Amino acid sequence: MDYKKLFKNYIFPISTIAGSIIGVGFFSLPFIASKVGIYLMLFYFVILTALILLIHLIFGEISLKTPDYKRFPGFVGFYLGKIPQAFSFVSVILGYFGVLLVYLIVGGQFLNSLLSPIFGQSNLFYTFIYFLIATIIVYLGISTISKFEFIALLFLFISFVLVFLKGLPEFSLNNIFVWDLGFGIWDFFLPYGAIIFSLWGVGLIPEAEEMLRGNKKSFRRVIILSTLIPAIFFILFTIMVLGITGSNTTESALTGLNDSLGNGVVLISLLMGVVITFSAFITHGLSLKRILAYDLGIKEKQAVIISCFTPMILFLLGLNSFIGMISFVGGVLLGIDGIMILLMYKKIGGKKYLIYPLSLVFLLGIVYEVVYFVK
Repeated sequence: MDYKKLFKNYIFPISTIAGSIIGVGFFSLPFIASKVGIYLMLFYFVILTALILLIHLIFGEISLKTPDYKRFPGFVGFYLGKIPQAFSFVSVILGYFGVLLVYLIVGGQFLNSLLSPIFGQSNLFYTFIYFLIATIIVYLGISTISKFEFIALLFLFISFVLVFLKGLPEFSLNNIFVWDLGFGIWDFFLPYGAIIFSLWGVGLIPEAEEMLRGNKKSFRRVIILSTLIPAIFFILFTIMVLGITGSNTTESALTGLNDSLGNGVVLISLLMGVVITFSAFITHGLSLKRILAYDLGIKEKQAVIISCFTPMILFLLGLNSFIGMISFVGGVLLGIDGIMILLMYKKIGGKKYLIYPLSLVFLLGIVYEVVYFVK
């Protein structure tokens, strides 16, 4: 077996897309499952994983058929025209800022919890350190990121196994299979936005296509594996956390694990949180930088400043939402992107029996999230 080709054609591209998917969103899933029940959560996982996989494959097909180095708004402009492109720019950039802000908030908190007992300093100090290192790596580019993603994913799965082994004595199926939850009709749709947010990986698909230049045959398999690996991990993570913490599951999952398992697992779980959020911040920051550079013609240094400094400024202004931000970005902004992808797919002769039903799902999701957010 040629291991060099294996890494080049599969492992690094898969790590790039999967690493962008495995971000901070999945930390919210155990808490949401504790509210709506594991059965409804698994139903949403199956349906929405299939939906997102289709969207990823469709966008991969669009990416292969589109000339030049473009990112999402560039694709929209190429196929749908200037007005949809302008609308797409606003939606995509706001979405990226929201995503990066969430990573910055949670990642800074994890780093603070990990290091402040040793070195002291405030949460703001560690958030700034987190931001500074991530900004430098975003500037370095894709060759560094692909290898970093592979290492980060390895660390993630090792940490996951260690935390599970530590928590196995506390694990109980009674914490998972609970029927009488008492949630309202509005909560029935609660998993939608968070799962969409957690599984979305459209931004790095063009990056993977560039990495696979000259070997497009493996591109479809890379997209499928890059979507299914995070989805399976999210389900296992949700079951693991619920089984250990039950009704004490917290919004960011790790806090509840630390409370239930004690200080012996604090280091592992917090390291896992720092690495995952840091990795996702970098890959999404890189993708936004490329949008600004390729599609708006902004110089690279200015693109880095806009991509990374804007979330930090929003953080300093006091914006610190978590699950609300995840649900809104996933249900509304990513829903808009999903509809745009389907409209582009129609332009290249896509299957109508996919386009209209999937567009309706995204449209209903947007309506729900807007109403729920306002309510």
